Amino acid sequence: MSGGGPAPSLAELAAHARAAGRIALDTEFVGEGRYRTLLCLIQLAVPLDDRTHIELLDPLAAEFDGAPLAGVLADPAVEIVVHAGRQDIALLRRVLATEVTNVFDTQTAAGFAAMGAQSSYESLLRDALGLRVAKSASFTRWDRRPLSAEQLSYAREDVEHLLELASELQRRLRELGRLDWAREECRALQSASDERDLEAVFQRLPRVRNLSASARPIARALVQWRERTAERQDRPVQGVLSDAALVEIAKRKPSTTQQLEQIRGSGAANLRRRGEELLRVVRAGREEPPEQVEREERAPAPRPEDAPLIALGEALLRARAREAGLAYELLAARADLQAIVAAWRAGADEADVRTLGGWRRELVGAELLELLDGRIALSVADRALRVGEAR
Repeated sequence: MSGGGPAPSLAELAAHARAAGRIALDTEFVGEGRYRTLLCLIQLAVPLDDRTHIELLDPLAAEFDGAPLAGVLADPAVEIVVHAGRQDIALLRRVLATEVTNVFDTQTAAGFAAMGAQSSYESLLRDALGLRVAKSASFTRWDRRPLSAEQLSYAREDVEHLLELASELQRRLRELGRLDWAREECRALQSASDERDLEAVFQRLPRVRNLSASARPIARALVQWRERTAERQDRPVQGVLSDAALVEIAKRKPSTTQQLEQIRGSGAANLRRRGEELLRVVRAGREEPPEQVEREERAPAPRPEDAPLIALGEALLRARAREAGLAYELLAARADLQAIVAAWRAGADEADVRTLGGWRRELVGAELLELLDGRIALSVADRALRVGEAR
């Protein structure tokens, strides 16, 4: 699906991307009613001679071979430009079985150029390039074929100006001396994944820590069964068995269909189709050794008296963010400040939060610790917040 004229092959586009050292991409997908999100379209923008070539790839086509693109995505010499690309990268890593390196995310970068950490693609095109685009097909069915002319036009627009936008943001960040900060932040996107971690799924179950030692192996067995069933049927896990019903089954350990029927949320349809299967999973779980709840090393809990210190820290961070022309959201969340203050009050090691690492520590994290230690102070002068040495 190219923009007219003879379309270069994907291998040729990959060669052009390597020669130029960059490629822009976006994806369209459908996640509703499925176990895993379905990748439906890949949009590429590749420098080609003196222009940008737009190519739409159909990963649902029987003849689709994404190997050339996978090679480019894993090549650290090629910059991969995206906008709000976490899910795009996660999808491509899984579907193409590749790593994605050297990512530059224009939404992330915009936060370092005083343009808002959550800026939309449309607003960045308007503010940075003076361009306006009309979006009209974002919630259409991308898994149906053929795609409409409106959908194809929408898909092309998503990447048409993405390389130009990235270049403008990089120019601004270079002038501000923050391009390295933005690239550091973008590196975290390279490990984005939509694979389900069954241990994390288990730990997030409601009231899981209240389960008895004998019930925990049953809950684990049910989690594993639910994942296998949902994957095989390509449906959401909650549609197979809800979290609440799963925990209750593990807690009650039913051995008969009648006992299973007494559990709220197990569902009549589930019992008709899967009653005996559920009971087999419960029996298998009962045969596993009891599992004691491991004692967690908990971070110091926030106290009511921490609130003024958290507010003081937030005032410092907001002042520094404003001075630097950064989006405040890039520096800290309230949970970060709570953890920093609680660890400081308890005399524990520094909280393991983003505010105290990397460029954030350089900008304001170390200063925040000095504020808590009383070595610097905040004051108001000339109707503005001032930071100075404590008297």
